[in-house]
Parts: sequence; structure tokens; C-alpha cells
Amino acid sequence: MIGLINQIQRRTPLGWLQLSKERSRFLVALSGVAFADVLMFMQLGFQDALYKSATRLHEDLQADVVIVGKQARNLSDMSTFTRRRLFQAMDVEGVKSAEAMYVNNITWKNPETRKETGMLVVGFNPDKSAFNIPEVNRQLNVMKLPDTYLFDGASRGDYKQAIAQLQIGKSVKTEIERRTITIAGMFKVGASFAADGSLFTSDQNFLRLFGKRDAGSVSIGLIQLQPGYEPEKVAASLKQYLPQDDIKVLTKAEFIAFEKDYWQKNTAIGFIFTLGVTMGFLVGIIIVYQVLSTDVNAHMKEYATFKAIGYNNAYLLGVVFEEALILAILGFIPGAAVSTGLYALTRNATNLPLFMTVARAIQVLILTFIMCIISGAVATRKVQSADPADMF
Repeated sequence: MIGLINQIQRRTPLGWLQLSKERSRFLVALSGVAFADVLMFMQLGFQDALYKSATRLHEDLQADVVIVGKQARNLSDMSTFTRRRLFQAMDVEGVKSAEAMYVNNITWKNPETRKETGMLVVGFNPDKSAFNIPEVNRQLNVMKLPDTYLFDGASRGDYKQAIAQLQIGKSVKTEIERRTITIAGMFKVGASFAADGSLFTSDQNFLRLFGKRDAGSVSIGLIQLQPGYEPEKVAASLKQYLPQDDIKVLTKAEFIAFEKDYWQKNTAIGFIFTLGVTMGFLVGIIIVYQVLSTDVNAHMKEYATFKAIGYNNAYLLGVVFEEALILAILGFIPGAAVSTGLYALTRNATNLPLFMTVARAIQVLILTFIMCIISGAVATRKVQSADPADMF
């Protein structure tokens, strides 16, 4: 090991010297690698933000097992099932409680701009907490008042004045489905790709808002278990005990995976983001290949001279791969920095959970290494074909 380190230290950094000699071309190459990294960072970031924003309410649910309708696709498109299934679930060993939740998408008027925007309305029994959100649990009694709702303060849109009023204890009035409602409290969850925000209220207010909705038609069943029972085993018992022709029984983890699976496989969005990452990867390969290929052509006589004095192909290939790794590392740094800034800009503009993570940075760095190594492997074909007899 010590001998290898000494050998590396004595080695002339030929790849670095060749790249740094043509500084303008070197900077263009680094810009190309950084651009490819930004493309991959943004697409991976958007994809992750899609999944996180789509499952934030799922993760905050105060439930161990969830029951949804057989035709349910995702949280914004839930089918209904009969409430009798929840009463039947109480007969299964380990079940502590089974509460109904109602979910629907609506168009409401922004209290400030009066413009219409899409929101997700969630109704549940205010006598029992449905979410592990402290702001909501402190205001459960507020939701019991007629036509009174809690507003998601992290919703997408201009709500500065409304939020300021709510923060000092004043209520805000607006309209939903031609019905005047009162916003009397606030919590923060955030927007998603499916809705600009959320409104929480009691089950009675929900049914009052959607007059045609039957109280016996439930969107989600929230099952809480007695201490000591495992969700997977109780879910299996519920599947055996309850008729499965109109419902699906899921653990909380499976419910989160169910939502992610919908966005990943059943919509064009997941495919588009994956395609974007692939395109960024291919663009990077092409850019790095062009740089390395140009550099190899410019120094073909020098490579032939190295061969003539006894250097083998492995040494010359090492020079090209050295250039590829230098481009990967130095191009990644500005790419990551620019992406971090774009994440913050997008997060402030859309309220999507878009953050730079160590895992994503490592993922893109690995992709950058692979991208540059592939480019280097293609470019080295010319080096291997260099013949001193043809050069002089």
C-alpha cells in the first residue's frame, strides 16, 4: 500500500496538465458537466418532492392500519366504502378504535385575491385526533363550530394577509361551493402536486359542505391498535375477517407506498422525471466525450511518442481516465452549488419540500463518475490506436 502511494505521488499529473493548459476549453468542459449535474439534481429533486408532498398527510395519520375503497387510486382520488366495515373491524382482536375520515377535492376562493384554486378538504371526528399534528390537535374544538375550518398555512398561493389575521386570533371568511365558511385556525403541512393545500374540519361540517355525500360512505378508515399488537398481523386478520370485495386493508407503511406507487407508475409525472435524469446523464456523456476526444486528437503525437519510448496502453488510458475524473469532481462542485440555490428558489415559490440531501448528492456524484468514465472509455479508443510509425 505504501509503495502504491509513493508511486502515485511520484507520478506526473499529465491529465491535469493537459486540461489546465487550455483553460477556456477546460472551463467550458466544467460548465458542461455542471449543467448535466444540475439537470440530474433538479429532476431527482422534483421526483423526491413529488413523493414527499404526496405522502405528508399519510405520514401524519394517527393510525396503525388503514382501510380504503377497492377503487381508490390515491389520496386525491379516493373511492368510498360502507361505514359498516369499520364497525365490523372492531370485532377483530387487537383493534382499539376504527374512525371514519372523509376526503374530497374542492375549488375555493382565495380570501385575499378571490381567485379560485384547488384544495383538499379532510373531515374527521374532532373528538378523536386523526393526525399527529400538534397545531391541529390543539384546535379540535374549533372545528366543531358550524362551517368552521382549519387552514394549511403552507398552502401554495398568496395568503399573507389571511395568515397574519389568523396569527393574531382573527377569523377569515371565504367561499367553497357557494357556501360561506369561516377559517378560524391554522396548521402547516404544505402543497402537493395534486392540491395547493389542505383544509381540515369536522365530519359534520364536511357532510354539510357536500350535501349529497352520505355519512355512511367513508373515504378512509383509521384503525388504531391496542398496545402490543403488530400492524402487519392485525392487517392480515382484518383481511381474513372483512369482505374484500369493496375495500383494501393496508398498514400505514403500505398506505404510504400505495400513494408513491400511484405517482410513480400510474401517472406521466414519474416517467417524465426519470426521463429527465436519463437525458441529463446522456448530455453529460456527450459533453465530456467531446472534450476528451478533442484533447486526445490534439495530443495524438505525444501519445504516440510515449508508446515509442516504451509506455504501454494502460498508462495512456490512465491519463484519459484521470482527465475524466478531474472533470467529474470539479464539475460536480458548481453543479451541486447551483442546484442548492435552485432548490431554495423553487421551494419558496411553490412550497414543495425541495431540499438538498447528502444521499442525493452522493447519488449524483456517482452518476457523474460513471458518466465521465463512460466518456473516457469511448475516447480512449483513439489512444489505443496511436501508432508511432504513422505519426512520424
